[in-house]
Amino acid sequence: MATAKKLHREGEAFVGYRHAVIEEFGDALWYLAALCRRIKINIDAVFSEAIAAGSYTQVLAATDTPEWPVAIASRVEAAPALDAALLELGEAAAALLSLARKARDPKAALVPFVNSYLKALQAAGMTFAKIAEYNAAKTRGRFLAPDSNMLPTFDSTFDEEERIPDYFELSITQRKSGKTYMQWKGVFIGDPLTDNIRDEDGYRFHDVFHFAHAAVLHWSPTFRALIKHKRKSDPKVDEAQDSGRAIVVEEGLTAWIFSRAKQLGFFENQKTISFDMLKTIQQFVNGYEVEQCPLKLWEDAILQGYQVFRQVRANQGGTIIGDRKSRKLSYQPPMGGAKT
Repeated sequence: MATAKKLHREGEAFVGYRHAVIEEFGDALWYLAALCRRIKINIDAVFSEAIAAGSYTQVLAATDTPEWPVAIASRVEAAPALDAALLELGEAAAALLSLARKARDPKAALVPFVNSYLKALQAAGMTFAKIAEYNAAKTRGRFLAPDSNMLPTFDSTFDEEERIPDYFELSITQRKSGKTYMQWKGVFIGDPLTDNIRDEDGYRFHDVFHFAHAAVLHWSPTFRALIKHKRKSDPKVDEAQDSGRAIVVEEGLTAWIFSRAKQLGFFENQKTISFDMLKTIQQFVNGYEVEQCPLKLWEDAILQGYQVFRQVRANQGGTIIGDRKSRKLSYQPPMGGAKT
């Protein structure tokens, strides 16, 4: 209903409407599935009963499941208007909250909600398959540890000089001027950096986050540019994934995450990242190869990057070590030991 409200208010300006609707219906399905699981009711039986009790027309439909080659597709005989369908769904949700506590037959409380859900789904012009598929993918990507064998590498088919190294060490030092300098294989790379802000916050060490992206995600157009490992042998990849716009996207994303991290103590003592933040990151990188990385991997890259950043900031430099095979980023303090 909140999404529908924005559509009424903003009209064509609400360009993310379809995606928002898919996400909202997916969340509702998630809650329904969780509720059915907890009260030990088969969700299939609830949907079957809701369809049998309503005014639905049915047709045979092919499926991609070998055990069930043919299924019954159902729809409301007269599709309701969206606003009316959403209001009915809201009423059904409210009724479910009150009935669930005292209903002797929990399924009887769930069936009206499912009936309203299906009507609203049809009124919104969405398919159940799309909603379920998107929600399952979102859930896997956010909450399940990814299978390392299934993760993308992006440059495995390129020659060594066009790949992010499997293992790399870079040192960052801060001079009396307050500027930071970076070295790779004994050669200075990049430009000297300051925080570029009135109140120092350590952003001069932000290249650490690019190293985390390279080690954990196997992606960083900024890092590729710094060490001159862009994939120039494939002009299309070089232009679309390794050049100016991709670099700007990564730099902008890094700055945005940093602004949020400042408010959260740079994620110290945190084991998770806000789901809303991760979904915004997903929107940031839409259209680039790194969009294939699950949100759980992004979370890992951010937490590892900020763990090293806090150490680099405390010691005003040090050596950052990236290991792509283990997808790990680690830190060694500068000569003289770490500050406490």
